[in-house]
Amino acid sequence: MNTDELSIPQAASSKAWLGLSTVLALVLLVAMDGSVLYLAMPRLTSAILPTADQALWILDIYGFVVGSLLITFGNIGDRYGRLKLMMTGAVIFGLGSLGVAYSTTPGSMIGFRALMGLGGATLLPSGLAIVSALFPDPRQRAQAIGIFAATFAAGFAIGPIIGGLLLQRFDWSVVFLINVPVVLAFLLAAPVLLREVRSTTYGRIDAPSLLLSFAGILLFTYSVKSAAAEGFTPVQSIAGIAGLLALAAFLHRQTKIAFPLLDLSLFKDRIFSIAILTGLLSLVVWSAAGYLSGIYLQSVLGHEVFAAALMALPGAVVLTATCVGTSRIVERIGRKAALVGTHFLISLGAFLLLFTTTEAGVMAFVASTVIAGVGYGLSFSLVAEIAVSAVPSERAGAAGSIAETSNEIGNALGITLLGSLAALVFRLSGPGMAGTLNETLGHPGIAEATLVQAKEAFVSGLHLAVGAGGVLMLLLGVVAWLWLPRRLPQ
Repeated sequence: MNTDELSIPQAASSKAWLGLSTVLALVLLVAMDGSVLYLAMPRLTSAILPTADQALWILDIYGFVVGSLLITFGNIGDRYGRLKLMMTGAVIFGLGSLGVAYSTTPGSMIGFRALMGLGGATLLPSGLAIVSALFPDPRQRAQAIGIFAATFAAGFAIGPIIGGLLLQRFDWSVVFLINVPVVLAFLLAAPVLLREVRSTTYGRIDAPSLLLSFAGILLFTYSVKSAAAEGFTPVQSIAGIAGLLALAAFLHRQTKIAFPLLDLSLFKDRIFSIAILTGLLSLVVWSAAGYLSGIYLQSVLGHEVFAAALMALPGAVVLTATCVGTSRIVERIGRKAALVGTHFLISLGAFLLLFTTTEAGVMAFVASTVIAGVGYGLSFSLVAEIAVSAVPSERAGAAGSIAETSNEIGNALGITLLGSLAALVFRLSGPGMAGTLNETLGHPGIAEATLVQAKEAFVSGLHLAVGAGGVLMLLLGVVAWLWLPRRLPQ
């Protein structure tokens, strides 16, 4: 019998697999909370009446906080202990979930969603490091990391569906209350099943870099949202300029300090750069299409939230199955073809949403999610793997952190940029009664002509947003095909 086969059952105990399950429960929550509100937004906006820009902040402040702090918390975990940081983050995540569930104003919900992001940012890098330490055997470790990545992808996919199923019977707050028992179970099981993980080689945390990156992202985001909702103003313009200057200063600083938060030298490798751009843009299209489609199905076509959740199910199943089967796909067509195919499939899925109208569009939506689901599944599985394999082994940790960050930032940027583009179209071509479709529909005694105009304006915004996303993915696919070498490193 092959000695490698003998090593597999001996390498990790049942306790290690239970530990993996404990970590995966939190990973699933973090991913789900990046998308769980897509179908819940119509119900939520009716309950707490946010403005157009507040609704966008509610959706994406979580992703921006997570993405802005992933690399920083990876460094902190190396210094003070991954398990300790993860348990602290779980407590913060749980408290933020409770706060969101009982929020009665848009401002409090935005604040508690940010607190959830603060907790979530500790969970992903620490969780991956702890999982790796549970499995000393390389083959089992690779299997466990693959399960970790597939769980994260599945969380993004099933978030809207879980939200829709819960909203069929309960109030919108339940989509956050379900986090609390999972967090409590983790806090009880983690000290028993998991062990502390530290790095003996870590660098100093550069506070100016942290502040510049976080302030730059938030100021730029505020500027984009404000311009879409209210037009250009002095405050909005100053915030946008300040944000861009802060981001430029952050990037410049990374080239001057000994321990940068973002290792820009990695982007000199074209394979790494294309992989990171793929992770970023795929989530840009994913989040914008998911958010706008959820409103479209419910507020334009008039479907109940449960029906909308069922319509999203085929795409989620295809996405998850693709994640699991990516290795077989790569064996058949090669890494380059799989990565390039990611762009074209997501682009085609986005373009199919252009066939939606105010009267019909369910078939176009389902076809879009199924075709794009294959692309998203390939992207979720390949991006981190290709990014890490493109750099020297001693820089694999930094490459993995950047890959995770690109996903989270992309998830938030999609709603900020493409969601704001759709909001701008609605503001310019809608009836002018309110900044969002749901606010407009909520006006008592609304005339039929006004109702039609509002729905047509929203669909026009949807088309422009997904069309722009589809074009971006198509262009990146062409660049990847022309620029990448025929064979990518394993």
